[in-house]
Amino acid sequence: MAHSMSDTGAPVEQNSAVPVLRIDKLSIPLPSGADRPYAVDRVSFDLIPGKILCIVGESGSGKSMSANAMMGLLPAGLAANSGSIILDGADLLQLDERALRAYRGRRIAMIFQEPMSALNPLMTISDQICEVFEAHNLLSKSERKARAFDLLEEVGLPDPRRAAASYPFQLSGGQRQRVVIAMALALEPQVLIADEPTTALDVTTQAQILNLIKQLQIKRRMAVMFITHDFGVVDEIADTVAVMQFGRVVEYGSAREVLDNPQHDYTRKLISAIPSFDGGRDAGETSDPILAVNSLRLTYRTRSGANTREVKAVDDVTFTVAKGETLGIVGESGSGKSSMGRCLVRLQTPDSGSIMFHGADFGKLSGRELLTARRKVQMIFQDPYGSLNPRIRVGRTIADGPIAYGEDKRAALDQAKELLQLVGLGADAAERYPHEFSGGQRQRIGIARALALKPEVIVADEAVSALDVSIQAQVLDLLAELKLKLGLTLIFITHDLRVAAQICDRVMVMQKGRCVEIGNGSEIFSHPRDPYTRSLIEAIPGRHKENA
Repeated sequence: MAHSMSDTGAPVEQNSAVPVLRIDKLSIPLPSGADRPYAVDRVSFDLIPGKILCIVGESGSGKSMSANAMMGLLPAGLAANSGSIILDGADLLQLDERALRAYRGRRIAMIFQEPMSALNPLMTISDQICEVFEAHNLLSKSERKARAFDLLEEVGLPDPRRAAASYPFQLSGGQRQRVVIAMALALEPQVLIADEPTTALDVTTQAQILNLIKQLQIKRRMAVMFITHDFGVVDEIADTVAVMQFGRVVEYGSAREVLDNPQHDYTRKLISAIPSFDGGRDAGETSDPILAVNSLRLTYRTRSGANTREVKAVDDVTFTVAKGETLGIVGESGSGKSSMGRCLVRLQTPDSGSIMFHGADFGKLSGRELLTARRKVQMIFQDPYGSLNPRIRVGRTIADGPIAYGEDKRAALDQAKELLQLVGLGADAAERYPHEFSGGQRQRIGIARALALKPEVIVADEAVSALDVSIQAQVLDLLAELKLKLGLTLIFITHDLRVAAQICDRVMVMQKGRCVEIGNGSEIFSHPRDPYTRSLIEAIPGRHKENA
């Protein structure tokens, strides 16, 4: 496949295959006062039947905005002011809302990043798929239900009939993503847009979804535009790659050309920011444990009529954490790693077992004793926006903890400014609100808040899972720097084994609430003993090509 670059810097494809959709010099201006003139600046690319084009770039690069323009879903106040998006001979940019409905679903469909937000929580899965046919006046009621079942079967749900009768909250994240894929495929579109559909999934579920999209794309000969910030995903599925920065395409070519011989500095920066899976770290010399967990158990119970369902979230887990150590807890969704983290900070009380911290059982403390001990074990949450109050300025958010412990309000606010400087945001950030920051900046605020109470142990629960690779690298570097500077002990919960290999001294692998393996990073990643650990490592996107 050969390509050339136009005088605008946008790619011009020279290919015998006829594109099913062509974007030509698309520009979407931003409102005055934005950090740059255009969200998308003279972008051009083709989507070819039977091929996957991966669009790669950091948040704000324009990749999702390009996809939204194709679907007619641009935010209010934004519209393309030049260029074209040609599908079936029609320019989608020139169609009104009514005309666009004839194309959405039937000719072009989209898989969104967060399936829970894309699904109606009050409708069963079957009804939501049937609604796609109803919106286009297709099929009878019985035919819609039969087709919904067929689609759920096609996307590989293990029990399609149960899934059809379920509500979204009753399915796992991977199962919900399969439902969203089924809805996108319902009307057999020729173009499928997948906007970061695997970002929040664990490695094995991500591998399953990537394989499913690839299989369906080949089977239906669809043109797929796959938006991602993960070059491991690019290595796994892409035929062609477009790298976007500040609204422009800065590099374009076959997947092998871009991955093996990147030409642009920005592409090289993104690739270098990928956590390297180099066999893991060694723990080195260990000191006395600061935290000792012994035979910890936590069971969730739910009632449905006369029936009680039990799930062992944490099942007889024992481990220690040395002072100054970084312990990684890895596993799939549902493995119990986040439940373990919540027990360690006493957001949940375990059913049995002990969590020894400075000679006291942290799991059994209450009242003033718990209040005193709790400030020494703090948490960084996965969603930095959801964990921050949107109505409270950042400085006050960070200061609230110390104020609750009786510190002077002005002194606490001054300390908040110092912490914001420590995490690289500057003291003036204290007067701003969470929505004024990017995802990576909000995570730095979350780190500053965790540090406000001067903890000895920090539990980071998927703290970088939703971040772009370059921002992820910055946050990981920041955590490593703060750990050394402040003498912290870090418990790092993640489903990304590349991240665990980079930052963790020791690693504990959890499956169905149990610890199946624990040891030095180099031992776990280079010579895994448990089959489950081996399956996690094998599922890393692009991993098999690294070993080829």
